[in-house]
Amino acid sequence: MTIKIGFIGLGTMGLPMANCLIKKGFKLKVYDTSSVAMEKIDHDGVTLVNSPKEAAKDANFCITMLPESSNVRDAVLGKNGLVENMNKGSMLIEMSTILPSATMSIYEHLKSKKIKMIDAPVGRTPTDAVNGKLLVIAGGDKNDIQIAKPILKSMSDEIIHVGPITSGIMMKLVNNYMSMVGMVMTAETILFANKVGINQDLAVKVLQGTAAGKGQINVNFPKKVLSGDLSPDFPMKMGLKDISLALELGDDKGLSLNLGRISKEYFALASKFNRQNQDCTAMLHLIEDISNAGKKCGIVFNPDTPVSYTHLTLPTKRIV
Repeated sequence: MTIKIGFIGLGTMGLPMANCLIKKGFKLKVYDTSSVAMEKIDHDGVTLVNSPKEAAKDANFCITMLPESSNVRDAVLGKNGLVENMNKGSMLIEMSTILPSATMSIYEHLKSKKIKMIDAPVGRTPTDAVNGKLLVIAGGDKNDIQIAKPILKSMSDEIIHVGPITSGIMMKLVNNYMSMVGMVMTAETILFANKVGINQDLAVKVLQGTAAGKGQINVNFPKKVLSGDLSPDFPMKMGLKDISLALELGDDKGLSLNLGRISKEYFALASKFNRQNQDCTAMLHLIEDISNAGKKCGIVFNPDTPVSYTHLTLPTKRIV
């Protein structure tokens, strides 16, 4: 039996993803609000339609890959939406980056109509999408994930089932948080190197060879705090010393390293939770300590009001 798919959203990621499905022999009905986007798709095995409702007709699966929560809600539940033509037992594969609450709302609506749904946002780049090498971060019922695998494998080379419905999108947002903060950190770091007169190419070469550049999630966290080892390869108090020196150098060069200043506040609080002699990866526990202490300790990090928190009176006993 030929699997029929309704595909909604032909943007930077959606278009190459749809093309991968076409190359694998799936029959697609596609819709995008942009007629220009629809003309770019490989037309072999594709039917261009005028609404999500038309795309869903006779489809075994429907896929949404759209920019915003409201776009997905409209495409699925709105006028001429997918739900108007989806059959009982068919499945929605929601692959957008949207609010988990929106994902759950759509799931509950479809469940009431006996339509299956998984959330399966993707990681990696548009180039990986073209080559069918995406990472799928899936949330939903185990059996539903298994049913969807032939579709997902056609667009990816790795599928990780992280939990029940909405787990996929929540993990995607966790990943994107790390990615976007990393963008700021990387930009500040390269600018810092430029400001102190280091050749940019040489700075990048050095950073690519250090734990900092390779990423703590790959280097230190797995072998230290995530393994339960807080013995200091490099203690928090030395981290505070080093980041303080770096910030002083930045000040001397007229560069405001805002992410570094926020980070220094965390390191400075380590002693108030008796973590100053623990490995720097114990930052994982320190941030949880601070979160648990919360308003009781008067700690409120507000990026719009840069102040020092190191003067606060905090519990000397660690909160666990």
